[in-house]
Amino acid sequence: MIELDAVCHAWPDGPPVLSDLSLRIGAGEKVVLLGANGSGKSTLLKLLDALVFPASGGYRYAGTAIDRQALRDRALARRFRREVVLLFQHPEAMLFNPSVAEEIAYSPRQLGLDPAPRVTRWASELGIASLLACPPYSLSGGEKQKVALACILALDPLLLLLDEPTANLDPRAAAWLVDYLLDTPQTAIVSTHNLSMAAELGFRCLILGAGGHLLFDGPIEQALGDPGLMEAANLAHRHRHRRGSQEHAHPELHDR
Repeated sequence: MIELDAVCHAWPDGPPVLSDLSLRIGAGEKVVLLGANGSGKSTLLKLLDALVFPASGGYRYAGTAIDRQALRDRALARRFRREVVLLFQHPEAMLFNPSVAEEIAYSPRQLGLDPAPRVTRWASELGIASLLACPPYSLSGGEKQKVALACILALDPLLLLLDEPTANLDPRAAAWLVDYLLDTPQTAIVSTHNLSMAAELGFRCLILGAGGHLLFDGPIEQALGDPGLMEAANLAHRHRHRRGSQEHAHPELHDR
């Protein structure tokens, strides 16, 4: 489904954010994206959603090259925007309609889909049916996150790009999302800083290091069980502990 070949990206006048990144992700895979702040996780997800484009290298989605020129084809752009969706790290960036119902209905309506059953279904699934008449700005952080999730799921996409999706969710909603990802045939790439939950969000792990270099691509359990790798990715730190007259040091995973 996804092919990246030697992709590089940098923001104007800034250092590289993604460096020589090559990978393949097949349909139906559940991939967890890890890395310290500034390692390029959010940029990679935006690139896969074609909100930014590589400075060099290539991106292919379902065998089709994705770049500015390709997306000038209205039919391709329409298909891509329905099949590939991104949940932003901060849901406020996605919400601009006067009510929750209009928010969920917006993208289906733009793509010529009947929004009514989609609004009903996903509002019910995410437990926000009582909020449909509310303006999104009035909601709590967790409620906004659920609305944003409903907005992207309402398109029945093929590829889910989720940037810190559990950050604002209560335990019940986070558990719902974990169950959904386990059951859905959709491909999912999920970034998280919650290392204690990472193994529940997917089976394969990508770890980005400084400058957006790919440090690891393999089973999530192997990554989380490698203290040296986690320290190299700045996802663990080593500090000293004192017990009586004895002092020792060991790595601890960063989590929040």
